[in-house]
Amino acid sequence: MNSRLLSAAFLLSLGLLPACQTTKPAATATAVVPDVTKPIWQSEAYTLYPDRVVQGPHEARALSATELVSNYVSPVNDRQSPQVEFKFSLNGKDNEMAAGLNHLLLVVPRPGGGAVETPPIVFGQRYVDNTPAAADTYLAPNTPVRIRLDMRPVLAAFKKQGFYTTFKGDKLYQQDFKHVYIAGGTAPLSWDFDNLTNKPELEMTDANGDGIYEVLLTLNQPAAAKTTAASWKKTINTDDFPQYRSDYPLADALYNLALEEARRAVEPDSTFRTGKEWAGVWTRDVSYSIILAQASLQPKVAMNSLMRKVSADGRIIQDTGTGGAYPCSTDRVIWAVAAWEIYQATGDEAWLRRVYPIIRQSLADDQQNAHDPATGLMRGESSFLDWREQTYPRWMQPADIYQSENLGTNAVHYQANIVLAQMAAKLGDPGTAAQHQRQAATIKDGLNQHLWQEEQGYYGQYLYGRTALSLSPKAEALGEALCVLFGVAEGARAQQVVSRTPTTPYGISCIYPQIPGIPAYHNDAVWPFVQSFWALAAAQAGNEASLTESMAAIYRPAALFLTNKENLVARNGDFAGTQINSSSMLWSLSGSLSLVYKVLFGMQYQGDRLVFRPFVPQAFQGQRSLSGFMYRKAVLDVEMSGFGNQIASITLDGQPLAEAAIPASLSGRHKVSITLTSTVPTPAPINRVPNDFAPETPTVTFAAQRLIWSPIEGAKTYKVLKNGTSLITTATPGFDVPAGPFAAYQVVAVDEAGRESFASEPFETSAVTMQQVQLETLVPKATQAYKGYSGKGFIEITPTLNKALTIPVCVPETGLYAVDFRYANGNGPINTNNKCAVRTLRRGPALLGTVVLPQRGVDEWSNWGFSNPVLVRLEKGANALTLAYEPANQNMNGEVNHAMLDYLRVKRVQ
Repeated sequence: MNSRLLSAAFLLSLGLLPACQTTKPAATATAVVPDVTKPIWQSEAYTLYPDRVVQGPHEARALSATELVSNYVSPVNDRQSPQVEFKFSLNGKDNEMAAGLNHLLLVVPRPGGGAVETPPIVFGQRYVDNTPAAADTYLAPNTPVRIRLDMRPVLAAFKKQGFYTTFKGDKLYQQDFKHVYIAGGTAPLSWDFDNLTNKPELEMTDANGDGIYEVLLTLNQPAAAKTTAASWKKTINTDDFPQYRSDYPLADALYNLALEEARRAVEPDSTFRTGKEWAGVWTRDVSYSIILAQASLQPKVAMNSLMRKVSADGRIIQDTGTGGAYPCSTDRVIWAVAAWEIYQATGDEAWLRRVYPIIRQSLADDQQNAHDPATGLMRGESSFLDWREQTYPRWMQPADIYQSENLGTNAVHYQANIVLAQMAAKLGDPGTAAQHQRQAATIKDGLNQHLWQEEQGYYGQYLYGRTALSLSPKAEALGEALCVLFGVAEGARAQQVVSRTPTTPYGISCIYPQIPGIPAYHNDAVWPFVQSFWALAAAQAGNEASLTESMAAIYRPAALFLTNKENLVARNGDFAGTQINSSSMLWSLSGSLSLVYKVLFGMQYQGDRLVFRPFVPQAFQGQRSLSGFMYRKAVLDVEMSGFGNQIASITLDGQPLAEAAIPASLSGRHKVSITLTSTVPTPAPINRVPNDFAPETPTVTFAAQRLIWSPIEGAKTYKVLKNGTSLITTATPGFDVPAGPFAAYQVVAVDEAGRESFASEPFETSAVTMQQVQLETLVPKATQAYKGYSGKGFIEITPTLNKALTIPVCVPETGLYAVDFRYANGNGPINTNNKCAVRTLRRGPALLGTVVLPQRGVDEWSNWGFSNPVLVRLEKGANALTLAYEPANQNMNGEVNHAMLDYLRVKRVQ
């Protein structure tokens, strides 16, 4: 057995230690008071005790149920490396050099003192500083560094030909050139290219017009060091919230910390604040928080917050996201699940009638704009993982992300349809109920057919590609958890997902394995709210080891940091080192509360009743109580003893409670008493693994009928995909492509452990010449002076201009064709805003698909790219296609739905 397997086995044995002990049934057992000197859970990374957390030299301790202390110090603030990696950026894009190629500067004192200064570095030519330095040299505090960039080759290209061609082959036209930035990995630098436009301190300028751009940075600023408090003591009144007490001082204190942060999270207008550093209401953040705890804790604020995310015409708002938001991102419908959770908690019929038409209209739009009839799945970005390069290969543009079909997002769409069906049945609309039950079943079948990985025992991350989709085998933690919780995975499959999905030493990472060369945020990170959903899934699947580990992974950071942070670095469990973070995050604190409400006491809303399905791991056995819990018109005081997930007895006011269910008709204050059987659930494994990285994604070129790529570090073999299906495995970086009909080829690098890179950008070969329909031949061409178009011009489309465009297409043979549009959209950046242009493609009345034209850069109207391809069966001869703006195509801006179209491209794929 190799060392990694031995290490994993050792950690597993420690994590399962409490679960391997047994006690007599509750009928003869005596109360057990935990020994604070004995661990509840431990690993090589940290140890959880009843009253404290210990991680190396760091310790957090509960002095009481309302006071915590911690001596945690972030390792980021210790010794910083003097080696600084960076790249230059035109217009905030990653467009200087290929992935993995960065400039290297060694920031050590130079003779004579003063700022460290680079020579002028030519844009696109790698610079490596060979200054000698001792092994124990570190970056000094407040080190000034002047970085100089020689932009003269770029400016000369602008002058000579009007554009500069990047290493990717993209043309940046002079009129679109706006800014030069520096990106990097040492603060204040950031690798977040898409947000460089929001960091003016990283913009480089040419003060004297000589073509040499400069920026002066101050590195290792002590004032900017990331720290947390050394103590927390309750200072505001939360007595009106449910009060929790147990035999575990640390758990009690963390519950009260979460209550206090929940109270502080309410703004003066009675809506939720997303986090200490994040003002305002965000659709997915608030919805997941409501599902976890806030529907029970603060239902009126939850209602106000959801209604803040409804457009004037009654649709759920998709927060700003990749390429201009909706429909590149479509996870807004988690709003529906949160709205139903509020109804179940409150029984408010007026609320139900208010949200029902909003959800019905939003799901109808999604069905037209995002449904893929070939797979039964919904298109769109990963739910909450909305930072393009953090979870997608670098080559994927927003149109490609729209085309993908993600696990978590589809789990959300499945449950939203289930919820709408239940609402419709409740409100006497059986036709709508049946329709959405069918739509939910279609999505569920699609997930289990197209994303399930039998060999791995969990679902893949997403289907992705262009004309042919393949499955990314990465685990996606939130999606895996939601599939278990919502019933997409049932029975043995649900248990398998929990047992076999990889978890890392500090918790379940958002994705696994990690992506190389991408800083921690969604990649290489653990998010406590995701960990909470994983805990709920573990409880539902009956996996005690996974549940115990999850509870430890939630308690550890909250105790050490004395706040509920949004995320932490997977490789070291630190709050510093991720690209963006915040204290008092609404969904993190809600996840902590959910451990009490939904796990330990197991309170589940089932339509018009509240059911108890408690799960207390043996490591947390003992007495506990929850007083003042509101359920509709009732107030419940609950006490519970024992451990396990089986109830020995449950009473309501001293009388047996049938089916462990509180009826919706109950009112007034009542006492619930629960005794668990104190029997150990059937042992189930967990898949704890090192926090490993996949190989880098190959970059493939094509010459002389041969695919060629550079060797990938760590790769043992390469899989060649043809039309989304594995064709061959080779150890050499090249493949001869046979002549033949259309095919899309991709390459995947595989390391010795079997970890796969993302598939390379599809390279399409074809014996059939593609066609172009120049659109300016159909309607008057636009008058804007943009560059880079083909033919004699381009056309403009808005909700009123060229609202419906009939395009004649003549093909020599009947077959399946991919049609897409070359377009420009300079209404916003590639990563955010809400001005994605959307149109419907039809042949007569028949819906062929949705054409998505995402933003490509602020005022970059000479930046042309392709929309998503729509697969269409065309008949030999003349075909008339219609591209139209329809009501369902309204984007999140509501007014600007605007793009330029160059031509329609048609190519036969089958």
